[in-house]
Amino acid sequence: MSNDDARSRLGRWLLPGGEEPDPRFTLANERTFLAWIRTSLAFIAAGVALEAFGDELFHAGLRRAVSLIVVAIGLFIALSAAGRWRRVENSLRHHAPLPPPALLPLLALGTALAAGVVIALVVT
Repeated sequence: MSNDDARSRLGRWLLPGGEEPDPRFTLANERTFLAWIRTSLAFIAAGVALEAFGDELFHAGLRRAVSLIVVAIGLFIALSAAGRWRRVENSLRHHAPLPPPALLPLLALGTALAAGVVIALVVT
């Protein structure tokens, strides 16, 4: 029985072809995915907390908009994490270079903007 035959139908559909990578690399890829999911959940929780407890910080309409943006960022991070996991796993299976982490610059920019907003709120 070939390696591909031993894999589940879902495994063959998600990750077609290639060779089984070293399990350590696959598990490291999963840990990275879970770290991104934790970050995503933190953004979603922050958006919910802002909406629930941010009455004194923002006008109601602005608070709702900011909360929705923060939750949407969390959703974007979760979806990007899933895509990244798949791209990295495919690269490992096909002995190809790893894809660049496109999410990192966006997350860094978003964090810098959020820090700027917090500083502006504290100063005023």
